[in-house]
Order: sequence, then structure tokens, then C-alpha cells
Amino acid sequence: MEKEIQNLKKKAFQDRKANNDLFAKLKKMRGAQLDEKFHTLHDEVFENVDCMECANCCKTTSPIFIQKDVDRIAKHFNMKSATFYDKYLMRDDEFDIVLKESPCAFLAEDNSCSIYDVRPRACAEYPHTNRKKMSHILPLTRQNIEVCPAVSRIVDKMRGV
Repeated sequence: MEKEIQNLKKKAFQDRKANNDLFAKLKKMRGAQLDEKFHTLHDEVFENVDCMECANCCKTTSPIFIQKDVDRIAKHFNMKSATFYDKYLMRDDEFDIVLKESPCAFLAEDNSCSIYDVRPRACAEYPHTNRKKMSHILPLTRQNIEVCPAVSRIVDKMRGV
């Protein structure tokens, strides 16, 4: 798994033409058909992927926090939301609320999440390949090829690799 993680960006670069073609084709698919295709492959791939072995998403990217996430996690720590925000969060260039640093401050050495029960919605839904209306998040899925081995495998299967 470690070698696969290290090669994700290189592989995405090598596969860029095939992925351009695939994502152009996916944009033209009907919503339910696209969702079904993603959901089937999501279930198939996650039979053989253990996120606890990887945690690359937690090590390299930040989820987007919504205010409900901030409030819930702050309450978990018995903090005011503003205090939690000041300690851990910032606004990025797109004005989204994200972590100040990576890896995630809540990632433990064993790749477990110390706030798993109150984690942000974006973390709970990651890598978003089993969501409804996949057509709305194809650009995000394309980005996640470089972060998540499972997404890379799902896209490979869609291309018939």
C-alpha cells in the first residue's frame, strides 16, 4: 500500500490522457447511471482497501469544515467554537474553512482518528465515490485520484484497466 500511495501523483500524471477521455465520457452519462457505476465499483474496491493502512487523505489534505462541524468538534473538546477555530482552522484561498496544517492534528500514529465520532462531514463522506449526484463532484473525484488509492483503483476499473 505504501508504494501505491507514493506513486499516486506519478500514476495520475501518466494516466492523464486516458483520464481526460474517461471524465469527458462520464460528464455525458445520465445521473442514475453514473451513480450506479461509481457505487458498484466503490463497494467492490473497498472490499480490499483498509483506510487505516493508508490515511493519506488525513496526511496530505484538509477536509472542508462547515460551521456545524466546527461547533460539534468544539463542543467535544469543551471549547468555544471560536477558540477551536483559532487553534486548528483557517480560511483558504477559496474562503473555505480548512485545517491550518497537515497532517491532520487529530490523526493518531496508528492512523486512527481521535475525533472519529464527531469528525467533519467531509471526512465521514470521503472519498465521496458512493454519493448521489456524482456528476456534481467529478472534478473532486479527479483530484482525489492523486490522494486516495481507492479512488485511483475505481477510476482504473472505469477505464477497464
